[in-house]
Amino acid sequence: MRGVGARAARGLLIGLLAGACLGTPRPCAAAPSSHPAWIDEVTLDGFLSTSYSYNFNRPASGTNQFRVFDFDDNTFKLDEFELVAQKPAAKARDAGFRVDLTVGSSVPRVTAAAGLFRDAAGTAGDLDVHQAFLSYVAPLGSGLRLDAGKFITGHGYEVIDGYDGWNDHATRSLLFGFAIPFTHVGLRASGAFSPRVSGMVMLVNGWDVARDNNRAKSLGAQLTVTPRPALTLAVSGMTGPERNGNNHDRRDLLDLVAIYKATSRLTLGANADFGTEANAVGPGQDGGWSGAAGYARMVLTERCALSVRVESFSDGDGVRTGVPQRIREFTLTPEHRLSPHLLLRADLRVDRSNQRVFDDPPGLTRTQPTVLVNALYSF
Repeated sequence: MRGVGARAARGLLIGLLAGACLGTPRPCAAAPSSHPAWIDEVTLDGFLSTSYSYNFNRPASGTNQFRVFDFDDNTFKLDEFELVAQKPAAKARDAGFRVDLTVGSSVPRVTAAAGLFRDAAGTAGDLDVHQAFLSYVAPLGSGLRLDAGKFITGHGYEVIDGYDGWNDHATRSLLFGFAIPFTHVGLRASGAFSPRVSGMVMLVNGWDVARDNNRAKSLGAQLTVTPRPALTLAVSGMTGPERNGNNHDRRDLLDLVAIYKATSRLTLGANADFGTEANAVGPGQDGGWSGAAGYARMVLTERCALSVRVESFSDGDGVRTGVPQRIREFTLTPEHRLSPHLLLRADLRVDRSNQRVFDDPPGLTRTQPTVLVNALYSF
């Protein structure tokens, strides 16, 4: 009996131990991945901007004159929703890509390139691909980055808003809208000569054309220098024929940018542009334009900031705005960050021309005062 009892006890103990072992969580073998490995290398980011704009002139046309994206008066708008898919190329022999898909009732209509989401009549809709390019880092020096496809311009102080960077003001400067291009399609090479000096060259179809409008190509270059950690200087230029079917009359651009972080709270910036185009006014009559802008941004608290922009744009031949004029503008932008991803801001802006060009019923006036409230979310 004792033998039978011992065997029974041992059996019960073994059963309890087995049950305990079976009931104890154990690490499981990793399940085989159900998707290709490259998917893990691709990131998705996005950006959403919505706004309301009001023009105190109450233009009969319902349009704000000489504005870039905020051209509609007294309207709530979905400015832009951007979704970016990319595989970054960071080190030698890395290959990657980037695609920026945008929809909205403001930005795509302006930035769409001819031949891609802009028809032969010059009309664009609410969809655009800001960028779509392949990248490869060649093992030369510290790494020579090569891009092929469509990319935003490197000219100017301001940018087309996106998840990885937006301007201090909701409205765009005159220089951004009339002095420089938005995008290019072609080849671009960039790299660093030293920790303080970098450069870029590009061979492209031209200004804002996805399908070339003539037989010539345009050449661009940029040099960026950081003489001090708080100071960045950039000079860039571009040259090439840009008009339809014209292979000879060059459009030349010189762009200068300076950014100075004066203190941990105050950042100052400056931008200047000089452009000419051969025979733009008429045979033997070249056209030219120039402008300058100054920027200041003061961080008031962890969530609040105040930005100021002052600029002047001269289009004496009317080749960029369609009217021989000089326009000046002043913009004041308070902002408040509601959350790490959500920003609320307002642009108080006044434009003034030396000509009567602004709609002010029942006639025209030299001044255009507006206010715009903007909310943007990035992820």
